[in-house]
Amino acid sequence: MTTIGLDSAARLRRGVRLTYDKTRETYVLLFPEGVLVPNQTAASVLLLCDGVATVAQITAELGIKYEGVRAEDVQNVLTRLEERRVVEWK
Repeated sequence: MTTIGLDSAARLRRGVRLTYDKTRETYVLLFPEGVLVPNQTAASVLLLCDGVATVAQITAELGIKYEGVRAEDVQNVLTRLEERRVVEWK
C-alpha cells in the first residue's frame, strides 16, 4: 500500500469508470470485477481524482462546497478506494 501524503495525486485505475446512474440517482463506480456504489463523500472525492490534483488540492476544493473537510478524511477515503483497487497513485 502506498503512503498517501498531501502532495500525492490519485486517479482511477485503468478499466474503472465513475458514472451517474439516473435510475439509482447516485454515482456508481464500474470496474471489471463489478460495481461499487460510493457514498456521497467518496463520490465527491472520486470526481476530483484526475491524476493531477493532489490530496491538498482535493481537500481545498471540497472545502469550498462542504464545511469541515480535513485532509485526513480525504486520505482515508482514498486509502479505502486503493484497497478496493479502484484508484492508483501517480
